[in-house]
Amino acid sequence: MSVAPTTLGAFVCRTAPKFCKRCAQDFQRDVRPAPHCPDPAAWPDTGLHAAWLGHSTVLLKLDGVTILTDPVFSKRAGIGLGPVTLGIKRIVEPALAIAELPKIDAVLLSHAHMDHFDLPSLRRLEGRGVTVVTASRTADLLHVDRYGGVRELGWDERTQVGPLGIRAFQVRHWGARMRRDTYRGYNGYTIEVGRHRVLFGGDTAMTDSFRRLRTSRAFDLAIMPVGAYNPWIHAHCTPEQAWWMAEQAGAEFFLPVHHQTFMLSREPYFEPIERVYGAAGKHPDRVAVARIGQEFQL
Repeated sequence: MSVAPTTLGAFVCRTAPKFCKRCAQDFQRDVRPAPHCPDPAAWPDTGLHAAWLGHSTVLLKLDGVTILTDPVFSKRAGIGLGPVTLGIKRIVEPALAIAELPKIDAVLLSHAHMDHFDLPSLRRLEGRGVTVVTASRTADLLHVDRYGGVRELGWDERTQVGPLGIRAFQVRHWGARMRRDTYRGYNGYTIEVGRHRVLFGGDTAMTDSFRRLRTSRAFDLAIMPVGAYNPWIHAHCTPEQAWWMAEQAGAEFFLPVHHQTFMLSREPYFEPIERVYGAAGKHPDRVAVARIGQEFQL
C-alpha cells in the first residue's frame, strides 16, 4: 500500500514530535559555507591524498584511483517526501559540490543510516565507471543497473575494484535504515593499493575489532568517527576511544569524521576535535585534518 507524502509527514510528526519540532526550527537557519575548499585537481596520480568534505564523506585518491566514503551532499539527511526531505539539516555545506568532484572510481558505503547512505547523492553519482561497495543486504536501496557494479560485503569478505583491495570488517553499530529492517549489514573497511593502506571505520562504538586488523604493515591513514557520543555512547565512540582503536589497528595518521556537519547529539560543536587533540597528546601532527575541507597528502 502506498502512502501519500502529506499523510506520511503527518504520521511522522505524530509519532516523533520532538524530531518534527527540530526540523521546523532548522527551516529558517542558513547552512554555513565550508571553512576550507580542497583542490583535488592539483593532486598527482601518485601518493595518498584525502580531503574531508563533511560528516563521514572523504574524498580519497590512492595512486590515481579515486574513492568516496559515505557520500552525503544533500542539505538534509532523512526521509524523502516527494520534493522535500524530512530530516536533520546540515550546519556546514559540503566542501565540494558533486559537480566539483573528480571522476569517482569507487564509492564505499558503511551502512544504510540516512546520514551515511544519502539516496539523492547516490543517484547523482550513478555512472558506468563507478563501482559501489556496500554492506550486506543494502543494495536493494540502489539503482544497481546504473553503476558499473554494486558489491555487497559481509564481515571479513573481500573484493577487488581495479587495483583496490577492499575488505569489510565488523564494527559495533547497527544497520537498520528505518526501524524494522534490522537485517541490514554495517561495515568498516580496509583499502589497499600498491604501498598504501587506509582504514575507514564507518560508524562504531568502542570495540576490539580494530586490534585484529593489525599486521606488520601499518595503515597510512585511519578515517574514524569521533562525534555523536553524548548520549549515544552505545553506538558511537568517543574521540579517545576512536584514537585508541586506530592505535590498536596500527595507523600512522588519524582523520576524524562524523562531527561538525549535523547536530546529532548533545556535545558542544568543537568538543570532538578538541578531545581528538587531547588524545593525540604529544603527537598533534598525526591528526590529518581538523576542519571541513582540509586536505591531507602523504
